[in-house]
Amino acid sequence: MADTIPETDTNALIKRRREELQELYNLNVQPYAYSFETDSNSKSIKSDFEKYEGKDVKIAGRLMAIRKMGKASFAQIQDEVGKIQIYLRKDEIHEQYTAFKLMDIGDIVGITGFVFKTRTGEITVHAKSLILLSKSLRPIPIAKEVVDENGNKKVFDQFADKELRYRQRYVDLIVNPEVKEVFLKRSKIISNMRRYLDQNNLVEVETPILQPLYGGAAARPFETYHNTLDMKLYLRIADELYLKRLIVGGFNGVYEISKDFRNEGMDKTHNPEFTMMEMYVAYKDYIWMMEFFENMIAFITKEVFGSTKFVIEENEIDFSKKWDRISMVDELKKETGLDVLTATNDELKNGIKKYNVSVEGLEGKGKLIDELFSVAVEPKLVSPTFVMDYPLELSPLAKKHRSKEGLVERFEGFVLGREICNAFSELNDPVDQLDRFTQQARFKTEGDEEAHAVDKDFIRALEYGMPPTAGLGVGIDRLVMLFTNQPSIRDVILFPQMRKEA
Repeated sequence: MADTIPETDTNALIKRRREELQELYNLNVQPYAYSFETDSNSKSIKSDFEKYEGKDVKIAGRLMAIRKMGKASFAQIQDEVGKIQIYLRKDEIHEQYTAFKLMDIGDIVGITGFVFKTRTGEITVHAKSLILLSKSLRPIPIAKEVVDENGNKKVFDQFADKELRYRQRYVDLIVNPEVKEVFLKRSKIISNMRRYLDQNNLVEVETPILQPLYGGAAARPFETYHNTLDMKLYLRIADELYLKRLIVGGFNGVYEISKDFRNEGMDKTHNPEFTMMEMYVAYKDYIWMMEFFENMIAFITKEVFGSTKFVIEENEIDFSKKWDRISMVDELKKETGLDVLTATNDELKNGIKKYNVSVEGLEGKGKLIDELFSVAVEPKLVSPTFVMDYPLELSPLAKKHRSKEGLVERFEGFVLGREICNAFSELNDPVDQLDRFTQQARFKTEGDEEAHAVDKDFIRALEYGMPPTAGLGVGIDRLVMLFTNQPSIRDVILFPQMRKEA
């Protein structure tokens, strides 16, 4: 037990709470308990009141409202699933009531008592015992609502600053219960995706996060160094090349749900640390993968949300229907008048400039086509759409199209202008793959920091023979953004990357 409490903050409210903490110690009250066994929660008590009425319960939670009176008081506690009122009488809990007088909003308590309904009809727990489990030394920003004479509701002291909410997610979760719902949905989306993949006989595997050579995507890596091995290592930017090695080794279907890392810019759809699901299935192609992905999304939405129909940003989306299928090249020609397969780099740059977008730093035909597509076509892809058959320059790991010169067998899935998946008929020709890697290496020497490195071991794996394979990558964060109708990737990542706190 502490004898004195050091004063580390001059804020008056914090100072008062520290003084209360010292008084609790003086009363021989342990303000930081070791455990408390619960047998009920606010939701179960409220939803099944007839079962609980008059019965003893043990509940625990955070004090979110307090009305302290002389010999009796009311309070409200918030547990993991909701809020419930508690009622305390001095002549019943004695010295615990004295301790209660030193408690504040934000303190975590354990209550043993019986369930009843007040004269106003509110379901309440009548406390027979109250134990302080954790004293809160910082005041929680509880929103206050005031209704003016015209009936207009005004909210004060609301914890609404986005930057502060991301930085102090722990406070955000306490005072904004709807935030927790987003992350509960995220968990269910991932678990049901995993269930669907398992039911389809794919094997979940783990591949290295630290890699001697990064690959599988066009991105800049994070670098680190291993002292014992005396070598530079990279945080993976994708799982693709290791998963395809497993297909070479004899697995017919593998997947990994993993953290990937890319040392790139940050915006509403990009965070340097993000979650991907990548899967590879032998003896299949990208046409098969389209149907597989459609069915997986329909399964997830029905299991998690009970429906395949959504209203997202005022758009009605039905994931039970077949997705639209369009050609990337044809769509670009329709929107811009350019045949990107024959257009020069200058023509592509001029096409981009028409959308008031800078072309500075954009070099190479592949990047120019990608940028033109992102400004001319992507924003118009509202309904679920597969964009198919990309130019060869954009896809160094995809198989050449079986009937269309200059294209590869690739599709990306878009909803509301957001890309949520990327898939190929995977390139399994080691000679062609080495040529593509070599070309990427030239781009790298010309200054393209995102160009793919030459992975000689992967080429060696392909030389042993990889069967025809379909591959798919799904951005979990963007999928959750879509299903929970969140505007930013930071709203679906519990602890997004932030600038240093001042």
